[in-house]
Amino acid sequence: MNHDQWSCGRFQLGLERPLLMGIVNVTPDSFYDGNRHADLSRALDHAHQLIAEGADILDIGGESTRPGAEPVSLEQEMERVIPLVQALRSSGVALSVDTFKPEIMRASLAAGADIINDIYALRMPGALEAVRDSDCGLCIMHMQGEPRTMQQEPRYQDVVAQVRDFLQERCDQLLQHGVASKRIMLDPGFGFGKTAAHNYQLLRGLEQASVPGYPWLIGLSRKSMIGYVTGKTANERLIGSISAALACVVRGAKVIRVHDVAAMREALDIWNAVEFGVSE
Repeated sequence: MNHDQWSCGRFQLGLERPLLMGIVNVTPDSFYDGNRHADLSRALDHAHQLIAEGADILDIGGESTRPGAEPVSLEQEMERVIPLVQALRSSGVALSVDTFKPEIMRASLAAGADIINDIYALRMPGALEAVRDSDCGLCIMHMQGEPRTMQQEPRYQDVVAQVRDFLQERCDQLLQHGVASKRIMLDPGFGFGKTAAHNYQLLRGLEQASVPGYPWLIGLSRKSMIGYVTGKTANERLIGSISAALACVVRGAKVIRVHDVAAMREALDIWNAVEFGVSE
């Protein structure tokens, strides 16, 4: 297995240095940026801003998956996501669609998406079949429960081992169905059916939770695990988010999913200068 590239449709993304995935939520109810970019024009402006700030990938979402989130209809999600994918297809960066619905997956890939980012790890009926025969990249996430109820009483005997075992099983399933390993990226699912203690145990043990041969994609930008330690609201969690993201990079994370691309790009530029040096 090749740790150095992620095969994503039109793109072969090099993983020698951490990549930035910028979040484009086309939703009225996301926990941090809900309703800021909820129409096509504003979402497009935001997407182009993230590209200018240094995003390598855009992650487009048409349904909030925050704790307690109510589901949206297939038609509504389709109306939010597909026009944006079509409009950004020639933007020069890889396009990811954050969805667990097979119909959205198929339509997104037809519209030009390069990556499917699925919080349900392709467990929904028809999801694996929707992506199996394409060449898109895949992000497979661990989640205990489902978004509406996942934070009510999450319990683990050993969160690090259980996340690893779940992701190993999903990778094995994908391989058995003919999905090439070079297409697969894993997400430990910070905040998805996990207490703050679980989240920090998992972050500390990220290397032990990894499945050999599969890189990490990390999403913890402005989440409640940051506020749990700092006491800050979502609007005030930038510094904490960057600190946690760099802790993940130290532990091997290859893609960082963030709201704040410019600030995280600056942090990664310094990280890269330390790790790889700078030209005289």
